[in-house]
Amino acid sequence: MEEKFRLLSERIATLAGTPWCFLWAACLIVLWAVSGPLFDYSDTWQLIVNTGTTIVTFLMVFLIQNTQNRDAVAVQLKLDELLRSVKGARTELINLDLLSDADLARLRQQFEELGKRSDGDLSLSIETHVRSQRSGTDKKKPSTSESESHTEIELKKEDDS
Repeated sequence: MEEKFRLLSERIATLAGTPWCFLWAACLIVLWAVSGPLFDYSDTWQLIVNTGTTIVTFLMVFLIQNTQNRDAVAVQLKLDELLRSVKGARTELINLDLLSDADLARLRQQFEELGKRSDGDLSLSIETHVRSQRSGTDKKKPSTSESESHTEIELKKEDDS
C-alpha cells in the first residue's frame, strides 16, 4: 500500500506542477465564472466551486507533503554520504536532523558566534570554539590532525541558575 501511495503521490505532484495542469485549472475557473449568469449566481453555483476547490486542496496537501518528506530524507541522506566521503569533513554533523529543537538552536547560536569571530575566515570550526571556551583562549584556526578534526560536537548547555 505504501509503495502504491508513493507512486501515486509522486505522479500527481509532478503532474500538478506542470503548466498544463495550471492552465486546465484556470480554464475550469473561467468556465465556472462564465456560467454564473446561466445559473443566476445561485448558492448551488457558488457551492460547486467551493466544494471542488476544498476537496482538491485537502487531498493535495497530503500528496505534496508525502513528496516533500521523501525529498527531504533523500537530500539528508545525500548530504550525510558527502560528509562521510570527504576527507577532513566533520562527520559529527551527520544525523544533525535528529537533534532536538533546543540542541539545534544552541548549535545555530554557536555557528553565529563563530561567524562573528571569524571575520570571514570560514576555516574556523565549532571544535576550535568549544576548545577555546574550555581553555579560555580564542584560537583562529582549528587543528588539522585527523583525530581532532573528527571530535564530537559538544553543545553548550545553558545554565538554569
